[in-house]
Amino acid sequence: MESAIKSDKAVVLLSGGIDSATTLAFAKHAGYRLYAISFDYKQRHRVELSCARRVAAFVGVEKHLVFPIDLTAVGGSALTANIKVPKHRPESQWTTEIPITYVPARNTIFLSIALAWAETLDARMILIGANAVDYSGYPDCRPEFIVEFQRLANLATKAGIEGRPIMLQAPLIDLTKAEIIRKGVEYGLDYSLTSSCYDPAFDGRACGGCDSCLIRRKGFVEAGVADPTHYMQS
Repeated sequence: MESAIKSDKAVVLLSGGIDSATTLAFAKHAGYRLYAISFDYKQRHRVELSCARRVAAFVGVEKHLVFPIDLTAVGGSALTANIKVPKHRPESQWTTEIPITYVPARNTIFLSIALAWAETLDARMILIGANAVDYSGYPDCRPEFIVEFQRLANLATKAGIEGRPIMLQAPLIDLTKAEIIRKGVEYGLDYSLTSSCYDPAFDGRACGGCDSCLIRRKGFVEAGVADPTHYMQS
């Protein structure tokens, strides 16, 4: 994966957070022609879309598609419904239970749309920043999910049936947040362009207490890299 034919196209899911931004930088380092896709799903933390646009411009993509889809119609999550975002949960709970910030079937929905775009572009690769080490316990961030979605992609597309499968990769799946941050620094990524917070202020400052903020802060400390994030809470 560290090398690619320069004419290869890759669709990269870009939320505007650490993992997706690093995945985009990874794909650029590998030599892919970059097509970033972000989703405006009426999420509570829509500041991430501004971050995604900045990251896409910084890394350099051929096209950045912001796809609108209203997941508030489904609800069921603190990110898409009038449900409070949990704050200051102990680290022991981060991966032992599925939190209320889980958005039902989100990665399945997003990857399905990315798959359709990749087939239209004749792209041979989709990359997602899913991570199964330092994350919030989401079922659609596990290696098993990636494997099974690949099976679906092979069966559900004209490209797959014709022997030109669109490959799904999650290059950060086994890395800690600290390792991801170090990798991004190696690629020259500017993490001040990113946002991880689930419950940001109107001015974009991170709350400092949601799971995602806590994981982000811990990652920068363990990476030995200065955290450029502006937090409302110390």
